[in-house]
Amino acid sequence: MAEMLPNVSSFMYSAALICILMVPEAGSSSNAGLTENRRSLPGIETNEINPGSKTLKSSVLCRNRGFKFCCSSKISKKPTIICKNGLFESDSSVNWVNRSSKRRSSLKKLKTRYLSRESAEFGENTTVSSISKEMELDDVIILGNSTVRSINGTFELGFFSTDGGSNWYLGIWYASIPIRTYVWVADRKNPVKNLTSATVRFTGDGRLKIMDSDERNVWQTENTESATEAQFLDSGNLVLLSQKRTNVWQSFDFPADTWLPGMNLTRLQSLTSWRSTSDPSPGKYALRLKPREYGEFELVFNGSEAYWSTGNWTGNSFASVPEMMVRYIYAFHFLNPFTPAASFFYTEFSLEKGSRPPLTRFSVDYAGQLKQYTWNSQTESWNMFWSQPENECRVYGICGNLGFCSIRALRPCQCFAGFRPVDDREWNSGEFSGGCRREGESLCDDNDGFEEVGAVSFDGAVSVSFSGSRSFCEKSCLKNCSCFGLNHNPKTGFCKNLYGNLLNLRNLTFDSTEEDVLYIRIGRKGLKKKKWRTEVLIVSICAVVVILGLGVLVLLFIQKRWSRSKKEEEDVLPVTNLKVFSYKELCAATRGFSEKLGHGGFGAVFRGELSDSSLVAVKRLERPGGGEREFRAEVCTIGNVQHVNLVRLRGFCSENSHRLLVYDYMQNGSLSVFLRRDVRNLSWDVRFQVAVGTARGIAYLHEECRDCIIHCDIKPENILLDSDFTAKVSDFGLAKLIGRDFSRVLTTMRGTWGYVAPEWLSGVAITAKADVYSYGMTLFEIIGGRRNVEAPPSVGREGGTVEKWFFPPWAARQIIGGNVAAVVDERLGGAYDPVEAERVALVAVWCIQDEEGARPTMGMVVKMLQGTVEVTIPPPPKLLQALVSEDSFPGIGAVSGEGLSTGGASFDDKIRISEDSHSSH
Repeated sequence: MAEMLPNVSSFMYSAALICILMVPEAGSSSNAGLTENRRSLPGIETNEINPGSKTLKSSVLCRNRGFKFCCSSKISKKPTIICKNGLFESDSSVNWVNRSSKRRSSLKKLKTRYLSRESAEFGENTTVSSISKEMELDDVIILGNSTVRSINGTFELGFFSTDGGSNWYLGIWYASIPIRTYVWVADRKNPVKNLTSATVRFTGDGRLKIMDSDERNVWQTENTESATEAQFLDSGNLVLLSQKRTNVWQSFDFPADTWLPGMNLTRLQSLTSWRSTSDPSPGKYALRLKPREYGEFELVFNGSEAYWSTGNWTGNSFASVPEMMVRYIYAFHFLNPFTPAASFFYTEFSLEKGSRPPLTRFSVDYAGQLKQYTWNSQTESWNMFWSQPENECRVYGICGNLGFCSIRALRPCQCFAGFRPVDDREWNSGEFSGGCRREGESLCDDNDGFEEVGAVSFDGAVSVSFSGSRSFCEKSCLKNCSCFGLNHNPKTGFCKNLYGNLLNLRNLTFDSTEEDVLYIRIGRKGLKKKKWRTEVLIVSICAVVVILGLGVLVLLFIQKRWSRSKKEEEDVLPVTNLKVFSYKELCAATRGFSEKLGHGGFGAVFRGELSDSSLVAVKRLERPGGGEREFRAEVCTIGNVQHVNLVRLRGFCSENSHRLLVYDYMQNGSLSVFLRRDVRNLSWDVRFQVAVGTARGIAYLHEECRDCIIHCDIKPENILLDSDFTAKVSDFGLAKLIGRDFSRVLTTMRGTWGYVAPEWLSGVAITAKADVYSYGMTLFEIIGGRRNVEAPPSVGREGGTVEKWFFPPWAARQIIGGNVAAVVDERLGGAYDPVEAERVALVAVWCIQDEEGARPTMGMVVKMLQGTVEVTIPPPPKLLQALVSEDSFPGIGAVSGEGLSTGGASFDDKIRISEDSHSSH
């Protein structure tokens, strides 16, 4: 610290000189004097920030040692602090960013702009806004716990610790939200140990450098050209510029685990995970541009084992990420794909003119998943909308050697009996890749045995194969201390002894095709012979008596508790006729959950047959939220919702952790089945019936239930058809039943993100109008007889390459242009009512308006479809306009704007009641 005193003294002395020079002349106002003197000082500039700062009524004069100092000025209604008590206050509330430089004599100096980290008070009601001064090179930029904010206060730069203060890292985090979220780390491999002596300096050769105690160099920028200016941008990018104002270094070129808007990912710039939630050092997972091909990105383990890929770039999205086609708040850009110069980045935008887009980020988390987050300002939390791999057990090496992964467990990774984590501290912090090891010190023992694991899949092991019985295999394995287990097929007698590492263990017990069984080698203590004595016999008899007595007491307690819970069940389900099933009953009805009908956002659905021979659909909820009573109360609410266009809930099961719902079985399955081009075609009458019935069901949920029920997951998979093709909406009310974990719902909508309303990603509160948007997207599929994401109809197929595209933008342009016939399914052969088709098509476009207020209610949608309300041509959605302005969507041609309604009008401004409509409707 003693070595730093000359610099600090020089800094304070320079600040004092500025204060003296900026004293207003006699007879002039403090404001005018300050402004005038600032103009007379070369290189001095002021930036006004912190809109929340209080305005001082007049200048405040500070006096010390006979000097007169200007301490504040009313500029842009924000006070500016120059000094206090004759000295500039250099504490944690003052932040520095180098702005420019010039040479005075032979000494290069930097002009530094100071920005306040927060509204720090000096004296009476005085807040720091901003100041400027000249500063010598090699002076301190950040000292200890001081920080720097970006110009508009979105990001903050400073030292942080995640382990209680043992290690300190220079990093960047969001400053404008209450949750500390780090997006960049400088010294990931070499943290600072002592915060009080930690500094960030601008060196004489124009580099940023982190210094620890004893002037130890911890980290520095490796720019080859000297920098003379530093900028901390509101994008979160820390930039060094040369005297010619060229970029010589930027933090975006050295990303950590987070990908921000405007950041390029190239063959040299990849994302690397943290080691754990509390350790920012480089982890084992990374997202990189695939080497030698440069046309796709992949997630890799330890820099070599790829376990997920985006698929090749198709011109507007990656083959395995169709969600990219729906550009709600993103625009993705891939420059020079399939070349070493490939560069991929994204930009964000807001659908609301004049408003800032929501905070958003992609990150590779410590567990190896790539996730996309958007900040929700309403709940003040991050919403996770997308992740890959969806199943965390698909992440390579997530549980390490001899670790077992299970998605149903609270903690995904477990060790086998007789094994323990290699590092308990890392395991408890969520870092499982260290794996498991045998309990005890020895690697093997003469008394080792084998524990059956079951049918599993795994990677990483080296195997030696031969034929023989399991006993023969075990003896062979026990002869080699490096053999940790074996795989044996009892039918073929084929055996594999395993060596090396056992990674990615996944349960395949329920896979009827898997016959190999894994056995793990474990230690087994020698059995000691015990002599039976009279004392042992007496103790045993007493123990049996005590156990029997306790057993009777337990049975009485269970009976009493069962009677009480039975009464609670009757209290919770007062007026419903729902049947309470046992888990054993439903296991028998579904034959062990063997016939799977599908998998939705809340769980898998299985076909079942009850004892009375009636068919049912059994939905097994995944990770339901709430307790027993809350679950039953919500089930009661759903059970009371009865409508001809809603799937009837017949009963439920709630035993221990099992939560199952029993519905009527729909003979014709879901609407999604009939949207495939290779199955039976639905007539127009059936399609229209399905469209109206679905609208009625949703309208009932929104407007006729005691409490409005927002479905949150309207799509063809959740529209079921009975034997008469009557549409019935399913899965309503389940969002609340599992705790409203909407991020999981959206994650399961992979490939069909077009159903999600823009407000899901903009961070605003969700209303019933989100269901209206999803319904509109579903109408496009009903009209066109195709999924919203698929190959275009005989357009843009030059060169034999068929790329997927997004159907609604093209369809909406045709509808607005009056060409509804181009949108209607060609398999109908013209056998449809053109008036009804036009009405349904216009309703679809109205439903997908970006503004919630511009969309009709579902009750109004029903009237529109029935013809009691006639609708004029809707305005093109702004999102649609953004999409069709791109060249990446084949089939979207220019459509004349003649006759189009002007944007910005609400739905109510555009409708008119038909003159021939009757009140009976």
